Amino acid sequence: MEKKTVLYLPHELIIQILMRLPVKSLICFKCVCKSWFSFISDPHFENSHFQLASATHTCRFLCSCRGFILLYRPPNIHLWNPSTGFKTQIPVSPFDSKSIAHCHGFGYDQSRDDYLVVEFSHVSSHLEVFSFRDNTWKEIDGNTHFPYVVVPSQRKGFLFNGAIHWLAYRRDLKLNVIVTFDLMEKKMFEMPVPSDFNNGYLYSLWVFGEFLSLCAKDYDNDTIEIWVMKEYKVHSSWTKTLVLSIDAIPDHYFQPIYSTKYGDIIGRNHGTRLVKYNDKGQLLGQRSFCNSQSEVFMYTESLLSLLGDNEHD
Repeated sequence: MEKKTVLYLPHELIIQILMRLPVKSLICFKCVCKSWFSFISDPHFENSHFQLASATHTCRFLCSCRGFILLYRPPNIHLWNPSTGFKTQIPVSPFDSKSIAHCHGFGYDQSRDDYLVVEFSHVSSHLEVFSFRDNTWKEIDGNTHFPYVVVPSQRKGFLFNGAIHWLAYRRDLKLNVIVTFDLMEKKMFEMPVPSDFNNGYLYSLWVFGEFLSLCAKDYDNDTIEIWVMKEYKVHSSWTKTLVLSIDAIPDHYFQPIYSTKYGDIIGRNHGTRLVKYNDKGQLLGQRSFCNSQSEVFMYTESLLSLLGDNEHD
């Protein structure tokens, strides 16, 4: 009887292969086995993966606000309004630590009629804000101790209720939290995630109706859960509103993007399709939107301009 040959790949080669895969694939591959979950979640692997991806010098979407889109092409940050054609490049920060672990956010401070870019690094423990009204960067004091780790897939801040939010892991307490920067107060604070969610992976912040919401994967039950914070900043108001079986989800991955006025949820799967569920978790339909993996985000057109805009770069 002929013996079967077991193929073997060295651990170092497996890591090099995984380093070149897109983030969405790596999130799915965390479920392969405990060892893969361990080294894909390791901060050294995450930073190396981000550095390799950044080396391609592709222009990446960071976030949008009031018709403006913030774009990042290392090491430069650009602001663009597709509706009017306006674009500008933000000056490089004098406080820039050259860290590859930068988290970004973009939002509007209504009290000053000012647009702000927020940047921080959990490696160098610094926080800085660029004001378009003042046309300058300012380092925020009081952040010498920064106990958070933010994985590369969560480094684009999510704008909601006048603040920018990031999913993070607090190293000293070994807890998942939501790190938040208030655009008016210019202060960082944190909010706890649902207490009832104990064994899984929190991977997406979005708005469900009018509430801050997060999407989480429960490894014990092979489900994807959607939680909403019924009262902003009130921990006890977290409510589980929908549970989807992974087996019933195309490609076993779902990232919610938008909820309609009827309560339907539109999101994307792991590949190149948009999918739609009703508020009972029933799949209503799916549609391909491109031939390769691409980013999908909500955008609202506007004729708004920045203070003093009278020319295009």
